[in-house]
Amino acid sequence: METPGSQSSLHRANLERVVRAVRLAGSLTQAEIARTTGLSAATVSNIVRELKEGGTVEVTPTSAGGRRARSVSLSGDAGIVIGVDFGHTHLRVAIGNLAHQVLAEESEPLDVDASSDQGFDRAERLVSRLIAATGVDRAKIAGVGLGVPGPIDVESGTLGSTAILPGWGGTRPAEELRGRLGVPVHVDNDANLGALGELVWGSGRGVRDLAYIKVASGVGAGLVIDGKIYRGPGGTAGEIGHITLDEAGPVCRCGNRGCLETFAAARYVLPLLQPGHGPDLTMEGVVRLARDGDPGCRRVIADVGRHIGSGVANLCNLLNPSRVVLGGDLAEAGELVLGPIRESVGRYAIPSAARQLSVLPGALGGRAEVLGALALALSEMGDSTLLDGSATGALPAATPAFT
Repeated sequence: METPGSQSSLHRANLERVVRAVRLAGSLTQAEIARTTGLSAATVSNIVRELKEGGTVEVTPTSAGGRRARSVSLSGDAGIVIGVDFGHTHLRVAIGNLAHQVLAEESEPLDVDASSDQGFDRAERLVSRLIAATGVDRAKIAGVGLGVPGPIDVESGTLGSTAILPGWGGTRPAEELRGRLGVPVHVDNDANLGALGELVWGSGRGVRDLAYIKVASGVGAGLVIDGKIYRGPGGTAGEIGHITLDEAGPVCRCGNRGCLETFAAARYVLPLLQPGHGPDLTMEGVVRLARDGDPGCRRVIADVGRHIGSGVANLCNLLNPSRVVLGGDLAEAGELVLGPIRESVGRYAIPSAARQLSVLPGALGGRAEVLGALALALSEMGDSTLLDGSATGALPAATPAFT
């Protein structure tokens, strides 16, 4: 038994600090580990050598700033995590290892009117299919990250009312999936996971404060403050879609009038263009037509951008993020939407906040949420099993990296 404050307990704590830093980042040089953990270079060197000899980490030659360095990552066979993302019309699942490599990934259509039981049954089958295809050992699963398109109550884990997946409100998604898979499941809303995915592997890399704006059937934001997802005491932080833009505007699904969502979400925007483009028009189609020069689609996307920019300006004035990342199909419009967003931010935000802000499209596209689910599982797992050597065994060779 280790005595608190003893040399052995201090050593154990330092081991865990190094493992956690590497686990969250995917890979770090020894110098970066020292900066991240606050440990001395000599201490980091000794710990990395010990972890390497124990098979917990892998060390590969690299370069940093033009100088030779050593990159440290968790061993590819240390364990696996699973990401599950439920969207408005899709289910996407990914399996990754602790070295931040994707072993398998697949998506399939999801009927928006499917019950929660049907959805979780589909997820269980897809997870099982990917596990069988990769040949991984179920005993190696360290955890599952789960994304759903609606607010999650922090204390109870209950999914709040959602118009995106009708009939799912009041369910406990983590509990439902945990019962089917028999492993720890951590749940969050899709906007938060999109923010986490972009923060770790995408357009948010290198910043500590950002907002990820997802525009799809609804409008939501994932907020990162000081490098961590901010959920609020009830788990509803980031509902930017319900900022009021016009008190006399259209009635929103939340019951208020003139919310940002009523001027930007697909369900409100598409009817403006369907008379001239047909009832099967999608937001993806609007973006494609706009890029091809369609004047009506370009105008609607510009208007949506200006409305989103008004909401972003409110975020700037309140939270002063250094970066805003736009996700969802709308991000594919590039400057057609980003330009109007910046225009509104420049008009409505405090000048000092607007000057510090960069507005970028997401780098991960439709994979942002499922990769964020993998990141959630990685962030929530403990380090004891890695250090105690209980997560050992062979995994198949990885294919694409998370990036």
